[in-house]
Amino acid sequence: MSKNKGDLVSKEKSLFTRQFCISVTLILLLIAPVSFTMAGDVEAGKSKSIVCSACHGQDGNSINPLWPSLAGQHKQYTIHTLRAYQNGTRVDAVMQAQVMALTEQDIEDIAAYYNAQTMQKKDYDYGLAKKGESLYRGGNASTGVAACIACHGPTGRGNPGAGYPSLAGQHAEYTEDALKGYTNTERKAGLNDMMQSLATRLTAEEIEAVSEYIQALGSK
Repeated sequence: MSKNKGDLVSKEKSLFTRQFCISVTLILLLIAPVSFTMAGDVEAGKSKSIVCSACHGQDGNSINPLWPSLAGQHKQYTIHTLRAYQNGTRVDAVMQAQVMALTEQDIEDIAAYYNAQTMQKKDYDYGLAKKGESLYRGGNASTGVAACIACHGPTGRGNPGAGYPSLAGQHAEYTEDALKGYTNTERKAGLNDMMQSLATRLTAEEIEAVSEYIQALGSK
């Protein structure tokens, strides 16, 4: 009986493996054509992003610290964000009005253009950034705040494969405003559940400090 049972388990594992491989193959076949036909064009994106430059800067570096700089942002994250504005899962009257007429190719091109740009270095408050560094790298175990480094990486460049955006060099004021938006649920998009859970555990002082450190990361 032991041998028969072992054979049965072995067959079940083999069947599962085959089914898994078939599923992965089908997924890859479905995804592959999209990646080839929808490649973003940087030059096309440059001309299409002219309207965006009023707020985000000609090269994706915004002048107003309350508006995000987009330079160097992962292509897929920008694509996801623009689609979120289009389908209403992320709400902002100005942004939604700007993106509604964009085609999939427009979005791909604009995302490719911003990804190819370089985030400008910014001045920062060293003392405040130093306080934020310990939170970014180690979190706060006493309040259940996870370390930002786990998702956004040691240099703040994020993880494009997992959908985590690059934060390095982002305006401290914008990051602070974004974190506060998660705490009052005004901001709802992407991995919002995770961010809302984290942000609600942060004090106002921690938000200010970690935001300053994120801005400082762009100068390292």
